[in-house]
Amino acid sequence: MARLGRPDLTLVQLRYFVAAATRRSMTEASLDLHVAQSAVSTAIAQLERTLGVQLFVRQRSKGLAMTDAGEQLLRDAQSLLSQVDEMTDAVRGQHHDVRGTLRLACFVTLAPFVLPRLISRVEQEHPDLRVEIIEADVDGTVELLLSGSVEGAIAYDFGEVHDLAFDHLYAAPPHVILSSEHPLARHTRLRLAELAGQDLVLLDLPHSREYFLGMLRDAGVDPQIRYSSRSYETVRSLVARGHGYSVLNHIPQSPRTYDGGQLTALPIADAVPPLDVCFVRVKDVRPTARVRVIASLARELFGTPAS
Repeated sequence: MARLGRPDLTLVQLRYFVAAATRRSMTEASLDLHVAQSAVSTAIAQLERTLGVQLFVRQRSKGLAMTDAGEQLLRDAQSLLSQVDEMTDAVRGQHHDVRGTLRLACFVTLAPFVLPRLISRVEQEHPDLRVEIIEADVDGTVELLLSGSVEGAIAYDFGEVHDLAFDHLYAAPPHVILSSEHPLARHTRLRLAELAGQDLVLLDLPHSREYFLGMLRDAGVDPQIRYSSRSYETVRSLVARGHGYSVLNHIPQSPRTYDGGQLTALPIADAVPPLDVCFVRVKDVRPTARVRVIASLARELFGTPAS
């Protein structure tokens, strides 16, 4: 028997609400859900009437903005829907037959090194599981996770962030890259102090910039930035053509650049900190079977399998 005074919510209303909240758009939510936009609007209006609160502020040019009540409901609804999905999977016995869609963020420079292998393994072992990828920088990754736009991410451990859990996969040590014709390219290892006075081609992404420049300054090198770029491959191509050196944490198997230049990557002799690559998720949201599958496969491919 229903309890008097308890508002009746439906899972459909909550799912439509979460889709609209994460997309910040009812139109985008309707496309994701494969329903009419009017169905999403009606469900959310009913939800607001039932709860007696406003969940969104409608902004004609900027989409949907969340109210405080909407932010709270989003966190609770995501947790509840995750538990419902887990219950459904358990009843159906689908722990090894995970299906549906997982939205996964990936730090933009990591994507070509980890995503192709990960997605290939997913398709082999879980053909009914679809992975949607969003590439982002550090700040974008945090925003996507905390807003619920993605369920997980593969990114560097960028320090203490409220509400995020980092599951270590592997350490990525930095290397100096040089044109193969550079005089220092004959070395087998390189001390950063040997780069003093040389031009730097900087990978200029939030947090990455501070990491690279801080590393050089700690070694007594005053960075002389000649060029900077947000593109990993542009940095490599400029270095290969002799426009300076750079420091990167992931080295492609081929030393060739897009335009045919040739690079040499040298380990750094100094005691410099590597970057930890992690699977990242929101702490307070119970991971779905989809998230657990992706995290487990990432550990198998790139790190140490969970004990």
